Amino acid sequence: MIPAPDALEKRLQDRYRRLVQEHLGHAKSTAPGPRALPTATSAFAATQAAWRFWNNPGVTLPALAQPLLDCAGTAVAQDCQRYTLVIHDWSHLDYRSHTSKHDRVRGANDRDVGYDAHVAVAVSDSAGRPLAPVYQGLHASDGLHDSRQEAVAPPGSKLDRLESVFDFVRGQGWDRPAVHVIDREADSVGHFRAWQQGGHFFLVRADTDRLVRHAGRERPLSAVVADLQRQGAFHYSRDVEYHGRPARQEVAEAAVVLHREAFQQRVVNGKKQKRRVRGAPLPLRLVVSRVSDSDGTLLAEWLLFTNVPAEVLAAEVALWYYWRWRIESYFKLLKSAGLEVEHWQQETAAAIARRLLVAGMACALVWQIAREASPEGETLRRLLVRLSGRQMGRGVEYTEPALLAGLWVLLAMLETLGQYSVATLRHLAALAVPGVQAPSSG
Repeated sequence: MIPAPDALEKRLQDRYRRLVQEHLGHAKSTAPGPRALPTATSAFAATQAAWRFWNNPGVTLPALAQPLLDCAGTAVAQDCQRYTLVIHDWSHLDYRSHTSKHDRVRGANDRDVGYDAHVAVAVSDSAGRPLAPVYQGLHASDGLHDSRQEAVAPPGSKLDRLESVFDFVRGQGWDRPAVHVIDREADSVGHFRAWQQGGHFFLVRADTDRLVRHAGRERPLSAVVADLQRQGAFHYSRDVEYHGRPARQEVAEAAVVLHREAFQQRVVNGKKQKRRVRGAPLPLRLVVSRVSDSDGTLLAEWLLFTNVPAEVLAAEVALWYYWRWRIESYFKLLKSAGLEVEHWQQETAAAIARRLLVAGMACALVWQIAREASPEGETLRRLLVRLSGRQMGRGVEYTEPALLAGLWVLLAMLETLGQYSVATLRHLAALAVPGVQAPSSG
């Protein structure tokens, strides 16, 4: 059974489970809401019930987030070896044409109108498999709709908010400590120092122009990488795939110290203000990951700062960052490859935030199917791909969008079989498409 929020009354728990099922399917950009399963209930009644759920003040974000946290806790115990990767990313939800949403915010340019979403997804450290979303924040004009609290919070700086999210994740009591993996936008000396002081592990992509102390001298990271190259410090790590192409990964490591002042930038009364903040020197590991094609042409290079213990080899650190694309695939599943979030018709960020958490559970269930290692799990994946009607590439067993699309067909079949006999369905099929012979049950 799909887990439901314990804090909700049974009627709302049943509605939650129903809505999760209705999100287990590939959405259409022209659809105003989740696809209603083929029950005796009319589509209009299903839409009205969903609207009441999204706008029910008793359906709080923490209540909707709890099943995801429970799902993550179970998966962490089963799939993680020593650490839990928690991958953070921000994505703009484009609602520029949704003029009925009066709480939209503007992004970096006038065309970016909508909401800004911050999501953290728990990922296995052993195979890079996504487990469940564990945090969600949605920035609108009225503030931050935060999955940890009922009240709308002041948005503040997105990097300043991270430490409280780190604390929240640690408060879940997982046996495997979290390593927070973030892209280059989190390369901030002041925040590194705060996270280190707070006892949090992090893995962040660094800026090549960053000045560090290395081998007793102040140098830009680009010079440190050049030294590693001259010293022959790069070693083959593993074969990987880069944008669908086979490639090889090489890794090198150096010890560096972040010793300079931090620059704190804030917006005060509509104006940007910058101030210097002194701090203690911070020793970190610099892991350099290079991805090249078979001819040796460099395809990508990532400079990574981390404070994880030396027992975690540099090659493993590089692999953890390579898995950062998992959260990008989550946003893709929410958007054009699956649930079409940017076409949702709910008129407030509060309603969108609630629906996102329900959609997050649908994604978590798909990931659970993808991780299932039993023979039944393999059979289920093959069935779902067949039901989806999608063609897989050579050597590809499944894709998450295909599993999502196939789940919808499977659930719709089960609903239909609960209302009509097989003989009736065969008769109706022959009526609809004359001359088509449905296969017998034997």
